[in-house]
Amino acid sequence: MRVLIVDDERPARARLRQLLAAQPGIAALAEARDGVEALEVAAAFRPDVVFLDIQMPEVNGLEAAAALAATLPAPAPLVVFVTAYDTYALDAFEACAVDYLLKPCDGNRLARTLERLQGRLRERANLAPAGLAQLLVGERGATRVVRTGDILWLETADNYVVLHTAAGAPLLRHTLAALLPQLGPGFMRCHRRAAVQLACVERIATNDKGDGSVLLHGGTQAPLSRQYRTALLAALAPPRTMPP
Repeated sequence: MRVLIVDDERPARARLRQLLAAQPGIAALAEARDGVEALEVAAAFRPDVVFLDIQMPEVNGLEAAAALAATLPAPAPLVVFVTAYDTYALDAFEACAVDYLLKPCDGNRLARTLERLQGRLRERANLAPAGLAQLLVGERGATRVVRTGDILWLETADNYVVLHTAAGAPLLRHTLAALLPQLGPGFMRCHRRAAVQLACVERIATNDKGDGSVLLHGGTQAPLSRQYRTALLAALAPPRTMPP
């Protein structure tokens, strides 16, 4: 599962990240410092699960959970609230939280939560269709079949998406926002106007401002913006287990 940790306290984020990295079944981890940043990171990272603190400035955890459910493509990420207070439990479960953890949580309690989350995700997977294996692109009275596995990166062009492959760059009449959920978790945004296939990424180069480019198979490059860099790096790198 892909997990986003949201907490305004850095030590709390680090502690939960350490516990999660030691558990099996975690594919990628990302962090956000508050509810506002959580919405930005989640749009690029597309988490399966969000561990949310409740008491945060500006946008609290309950508000952030509602915003995530309203703005992200379906299905919305599963939510686990992590807080030092037990007074929000009723509100949390009314917000359809999968679990409610009290700080400081331990590894055994977290493991039970992850088992519950994995069960929910398996149920979703059994109901959800797999990512598209191919796309059909109309070209001058003909139809081209483009295998999604051949797509290096995607780029918006007005009302079209450019499908960059080693054999060409056909135009698909679609929007990037609507197409990405259909392609599955193997594709991720790297820029407001671009997304890459994770399996094709070879190197990431950034400048002093945090922007840069993503180098793909065959020397192809896609633009990278600072907004999406952290989530992209988290998706590419498996979590490291911390030593005891």
